Amino acid sequence: MRVADLPLPAAVRDHLANRGIDELYPPQAAAVEAGVCDGERLVVAVPTASGKTLIAQLALLTADGPGLYIVPLRALAREKYEEFAALPGVSVGISTGDLADPEEELAGNDVVVATSEKVDSAIRNGAGWVESPACVVVDEVHLLGSENRGPTLEVTLATLRRRTPDVQIVGLSATVANPGAIADWLDADLVADDWRPVDLQIGIHADGQVRFEDGTTRPVPVPDAEPDADAATEATAALVSDAADEGGGALAFVRSRREAEALAERLCDAGLGTAADVAVDALEAGATSTGERLAACLRDGVAFHHAGLRSTHRRMVEAAFRARQVVAVCATPTLAAGVNVPARRVVIRDQKRFDGDQMGWLPVLEVHQMCGRAGRPGLDPYGEAVLVAGDETAADLRERYVGADPEAVESKLAERAALRTHVLSTLAAGFAASRSDLLDLFDATFYAYGSPVRDLVTTLDDALGDLDEMGMVDRSDGLAATPVGAQVSRQYLSPEGGAKVVDGLRTMAGIQPTTLTALELVCHTPDVRTGWLAGDERAAVYRFAREHASEFVREMGAVDAFEDWLTAVRTARMLTTLVDGADEDEVVDRFGIGPGDLESRIERARWLLGAAESLAAHLELDLPVLSATREAL
Repeated sequence: MRVADLPLPAAVRDHLANRGIDELYPPQAAAVEAGVCDGERLVVAVPTASGKTLIAQLALLTADGPGLYIVPLRALAREKYEEFAALPGVSVGISTGDLADPEEELAGNDVVVATSEKVDSAIRNGAGWVESPACVVVDEVHLLGSENRGPTLEVTLATLRRRTPDVQIVGLSATVANPGAIADWLDADLVADDWRPVDLQIGIHADGQVRFEDGTTRPVPVPDAEPDADAATEATAALVSDAADEGGGALAFVRSRREAEALAERLCDAGLGTAADVAVDALEAGATSTGERLAACLRDGVAFHHAGLRSTHRRMVEAAFRARQVVAVCATPTLAAGVNVPARRVVIRDQKRFDGDQMGWLPVLEVHQMCGRAGRPGLDPYGEAVLVAGDETAADLRERYVGADPEAVESKLAERAALRTHVLSTLAAGFAASRSDLLDLFDATFYAYGSPVRDLVTTLDDALGDLDEMGMVDRSDGLAATPVGAQVSRQYLSPEGGAKVVDGLRTMAGIQPTTLTALELVCHTPDVRTGWLAGDERAAVYRFAREHASEFVREMGAVDAFEDWLTAVRTARMLTTLVDGADEDEVVDRFGIGPGDLESRIERARWLLGAAESLAAHLELDLPVLSATREAL
């Protein structure tokens, strides 16, 4: 099937032709035959690099009205925005910013690219750009099964379908075990295909060679190393160097940030190349100790990538790797989640990570996502994904991951905190005014699709009981959010976080609040990820908390989950240091935090301070310290 025959504007067809896209890939042709250009709902389950972006463009550009492109990550939103913005005659907006901002200026665009959280918030706030989309494309639709993002995506889709019954929905995924179930839930047809433009082989490295799933082998001996050298790391270095010798780039996945940096520094000794210009750019983008370590690696053609890096550094590494200025990137598994950074060879050194209690195996789905990064169409003749056997036998890894099906996607909406959040938002937005209305809407969720009705009734009643205790719902005459509950939902706070902020604001009104008070208020909510205290930090943070006890909205002796509160105090202290005049580089080094982590905490604190300010106004409390702190951050 030829691109010239597609029902696209002539300028778009010419644009694609100029990029060498004349013929559709088989999965793309199958999507056209299934009606992607005719408003049909589809779930498209095809491998990475098989043309899902063009399928999304076909759906959105042939729709009879505006479209939404929903993605899980900001980095992916930016990437997709740039791809759509390059199309002639297409107006594109992007929404990834302040969760409480409805961004009405986005209305009128042909396509808006946004995260699922931003679309959810826009629905809660009545934003015009989500009112009646003609087409909704969901990238990485398998994340319906994610504990963090899944419930939001699920309820968002259920709400959009209820408000606009004829909306076209196109779900895209490279790694999903039960695409038929998702398609059935969405009343969609399924397009599933194993075709890839570049052949991918998955293998296990052990005893100096890689044995691939088709039975072929490739010798990759591991040179003799120091007696205390880690065998898996040395094998990984050999696999990366071998790929570089063949002219290909390599992605090496490890379990933690520290391991990613350590492996990159180890690869600097391999003589892979240089990215000196990028190294200079990295230093100019921020000379923290992390930035300096990254620049040092870039000088040897190597980089590391993890959430602790500044967003500018992460984008820089991704762009340099795509441009082949960087030969190897050592990363945590987050890099596998959709961002376009394919490599000739993917090496998965670690197949286990710490889950909070113990070392546990990575999900098959996550490993398959990493493997899918291998093979660049138009650049690589093949792709290879190699798991390093390490302490496990090759047979164990082969049975667990090679050729194994990923885990089935299952709803996480029944998790109590998630359900409370979405029940409140449904009531606050006026989408339900009774228990039966709630049941009707939630009956359209993926959770209800796979669960007995009695389970749905029980879980909803439990959520309503919790919200009633928090003062977020009024059950005296039908069912509605209280004024406070409605404000909490509009500000995109969780009910638990909103209740904590409301209690804290009332306490603040009776003391002389400081910047530290305002920051402790917002940092001690479930909406801020404060991390944990290192063993040598606890005593210092505890001492600081005692010295500043009069400034806090929570009494030390009355705090539940005391360790969590201490980590919140540490974050509040760190941000107060920034407000008091320290620059970000100084704060990063002083508190031992990644630049990207600080960036994230600043952004969340600003959002929550704005939310607290709105709640204070609603409660008629005069607390100017909230706006002053927000402006100073």
